[in-house]
Amino acid sequence: MSSPTPASATPTTATATSVAGSPSRLAEDTAQGKTTISASVVQKIAGIAAREISGVHSMGGGVSRAFGAIRERIPGGGTGASNIAGVQVEVGEKQAAVDLDLVVEYGASIVDLARAVRRNVITAVERMTGLEVIEVNIAVNDIHLPEDDDEPPVAPAVTPAPSRVE
Repeated sequence: MSSPTPASATPTTATATSVAGSPSRLAEDTAQGKTTISASVVQKIAGIAAREISGVHSMGGGVSRAFGAIRERIPGGGTGASNIAGVQVEVGEKQAAVDLDLVVEYGASIVDLARAVRRNVITAVERMTGLEVIEVNIAVNDIHLPEDDDEPPVAPAVTPAPSRVE
């Protein structure tokens, strides 16, 4: 038998290896400084990763999409984390959770689409930020029909109220 290794040496070495090798530790203090990742960064990454999946038509519910369309028309209003429709995130020092609201293309398998979106979001956020993504919740709020693209948007008809006096 070989001589026993001191108990204090083995855990310290293992801990140092796992901390140094784990990208989820990027938000920790190190001797060289501290890295923090803003929720807006995670939100943008998650939104882009979700849109990369074929079958995702748009992000957000009806109201958030409407406000997003208005914000995009305002100079400087279409940028920033609060303007990413359909993406909410919670970011800690080592972990992140993502909530997505999706509109899917008609005919797409929602179960397969959700699985692909979840996988792509987790991969992108973890690779780019080093944060561990603990959950990606997906809510499918609408289905986009192909004929919706063929018809130009119709403005609501505004008819003047009939005059009650002559």
